[in-house]
Amino acid sequence: MKYNTFVTHLECSLSGNRYEKDFVHGLSNEGKPLLVRYDLEKIKDVISKDYLTKTEKHGFWRYSFLLPVEDTNIISLGEVVTPLISLENITKKLNYTGDLLVKDEGLLPTSSFKARGLGVAVSMARQFGIRHLAIPTNGNAGAAMAAYAAKVGIKCTVFCPEDTPEINIREISRLGAEVFKVNGLINDCGKIVLEGKEEVGWFDISTLKEPYRIEGKKTMGLELAEQLNWELPDVIFYPTGGGTGLIGMWKAFSELQQLGWIGKKLPRMVAVQAEGCAPIVKAWRQGNETAELWENANTIAAGIRVPIAVGDFLIIRAVNESKGFAISVTDNEIIKARDLISKTEGTLLCPEGAAT
Repeated sequence: MKYNTFVTHLECSLSGNRYEKDFVHGLSNEGKPLLVRYDLEKIKDVISKDYLTKTEKHGFWRYSFLLPVEDTNIISLGEVVTPLISLENITKKLNYTGDLLVKDEGLLPTSSFKARGLGVAVSMARQFGIRHLAIPTNGNAGAAMAAYAAKVGIKCTVFCPEDTPEINIREISRLGAEVFKVNGLINDCGKIVLEGKEEVGWFDISTLKEPYRIEGKKTMGLELAEQLNWELPDVIFYPTGGGTGLIGMWKAFSELQQLGWIGKKLPRMVAVQAEGCAPIVKAWRQGNETAELWENANTIAAGIRVPIAVGDFLIIRAVNESKGFAISVTDNEIIKARDLISKTEGTLLCPEGAAT
């Protein structure tokens, strides 16, 4: 299957081995995530920043020249550019210097930043003619996948930990997906999805087990750079579970640098995890490149309750390359931060966002 984008090939994130762009891929032969590579020199020749002021595309699809989806396969559910909210009152209250900003991803379809990754990944499934997708989820990713898949009639099967809130289960089900509760955590759900690839024949669209969710998530970085007039912040605190967003933003900044759209200064990337599930923090503090399975994971921030991440080494690599760090916070600290920001700024954060 041929398609016309600026994609040149896919690349194993560990070995650097190349993979053809025109075929369906999961992980590399080494069992590691694949990264999409683009002809950045060609993009440089034909597209400038001015393009973004003229394009008729909306939301994260405005950056389609740095995405793998053909225009005819784009699935859109009314995406918007999500706002940056200044926490001025908190800054004064805590005697901080500088600007403290929150990016409000709740305005995306299904009210979650997961729409970025799943919007691109499901559009790529459409491009490749895939008719059945499966995903493990703590809630939001399942809803985002189901919504985009419903738009084009792709079948969805979703596996959730048994303590997933009923409101999330109902949302996913109402969007047409088949939902199963699993006695375990998200990694246990992931094992079922993996086993079903052969038995049922669905495509595994789990975090970083296909190449395209990271491309959608990187649009957070592209959008952030544009909103700040191509001057990146000093530090980005990111709630980290599977880590696709942190990895994706770091990839976005690298691509923008190569295009000459931003300067040499890059933000320090900070991976924030809950104390009750902090495998990345533990690995980073120990100086390890990969993380071990976190036993008995437990936190109110279910969206970052990921005991083991397939892209652990990519998260740690981004943190180290950016001279950032990894930090864990207690559930009590999350609750206090959420309450303080809501009562001081009028901004309601989910537990995952409050962790940062």
